[in-house]
Order: sequence, then structure tokens, then C-alpha cells
Amino acid sequence: MKNKLLAAALGLLLSAAASAAPFTWPGGAKAAVSLGYDDALDSQLDHVIPALNQRGLRASFYIPINGPTLPARQHEWKAAAAAGHELGNHSLFHSCSAKGPGRAWVQPQRDLERQMAAQVQEQVIAANTWLQSLDGRTRRTFTPPCFDLTAGGQDFAKALHPHFVAFRAAPPALTTDTAQLDPYAMPAYFVEGWTGEQLIALVEKAAAQGAMVSLLFHGVGAEHLSVTREAHDALLDHLAKNKARFWTDSMVNIMENVRKQAGR
Repeated sequence: MKNKLLAAALGLLLSAAASAAPFTWPGGAKAAVSLGYDDALDSQLDHVIPALNQRGLRASFYIPINGPTLPARQHEWKAAAAAGHELGNHSLFHSCSAKGPGRAWVQPQRDLERQMAAQVQEQVIAANTWLQSLDGRTRRTFTPPCFDLTAGGQDFAKALHPHFVAFRAAPPALTTDTAQLDPYAMPAYFVEGWTGEQLIALVEKAAAQGAMVSLLFHGVGAEHLSVTREAHDALLDHLAKNKARFWTDSMVNIMENVRKQAGR
């Protein structure tokens, strides 16, 4: 009996060790870095995409279909997709819950508390169709606006899982092993106001742990929730100069790799 208990305990330990296997990144990189940009802002087209392209880096842009650069600049988003960037889903209308502090900006018709789960699901799927008309792709990731996952008090997100490779929808953290992985609750760091030194320190922390790290930007040198161009360019320069250590790619490409490693 004692031997059976010891064998069972050993089996559990081995199973836990296997499930907590560290990730390995393409080319022997030490970290996977996902740069994500929300809300389809002018500064992203004017500055971010040219800066990424110049350095040979790829990122994800989460586009609400009523965003400020659509439809007038949709040809530029098509070009971004052709350059290897992901056009991620950020819903049709950027609806969020108006409950809680800091949500006075949410318009009544965009308040998730006043909508049905099925209504939001239809809007997100319609946004996928619109994005596919731009980039021709069927595999992409989703960032729920404000990271809100309920409408009218009901979960709308779970039914959308089959339509996406992953969601960015969890508080900031580094993803270091397969045991941590929930593709539909991937963490992201809101980096509003961060300096170049802070951004570089974060990706270096990820490299020290062999982790995946996701950074969430909005405006760059302009607009809302912004970082300065100087801070943003300092990060891109660091990633570009250290491509052997940092695999910087779109969220969809990184998560396809991550899910394969985790057997998900």
C-alpha cells in the first residue's frame, strides 16, 4: 500500500512537471513579445506601422469597425496586413460596461449593461467578416473592449471561443509555462505613460524568465492613453537590435505557437 501511494505521488509530481514545461521560442529566442495597439488610431498608421516596418517587426492592431480611421484609411490597414501585421478584432462599436468609476465616457447605446449577450456575439462575428474583407484571413485574436466579457449580466465571450485563436482579456502577467495557459484569458500590460526604460525593463524581465509578454498600446505621441514616440521608438530599437533574444510577432502567430506547445 505504501509503495502504491509513493508511486501515485511520484506520478502526480511528474505530471505537474510535464504540464509546467517552459516554452521554447523560434530561433532560440529568450522571450516572445506581442505588441498590440487598440482602437485603430491615426498615430498608429502615421507613426507606429512605418516604425515597425522599418525595423522588420510585426504587431497586432485591434480595430473597432467604427474606429476613427475607417473607412477613409482602410487601404492603409490593408497594406498593414499585407506587411504581416495582424488586424485583430475589437468589436463593431467598442461597447463597454458603463458601470464603475471612470466609465462616464461610455455612450448609452454602447453600454454593455443595456445589451444582450447574443447581440454582442453577432457584432463581434460581423466584425470578423469585415476584417476578413480587408486581409483575407480567417485566423485572428480578439481584445474585448475594456476587457469586459458580459452583456446584460450574461457571459458573451465563451460562445465566441471557436471564432478566435485567443483573447487578450486578463490582468498583466508574464506567461512562462504551459500550466498557466488559458488562450481566452491572455494577460496584457497597459503601458500608458511608460518610459522607454520601463518598456525595455519589462521585455528584459520576460527574457530572463523565458516568457511571453503582451504590451497594450493606444495612442503613440498623440490621442488617448498614450506613450511618447520617444519611449515607443526606444522599445522598438531595443527589440530590433536584439532579434536573436526577442521573437516579436503578431499575437495570432505567437498564440498559434503557444497553443501548439501546450497541446491546446
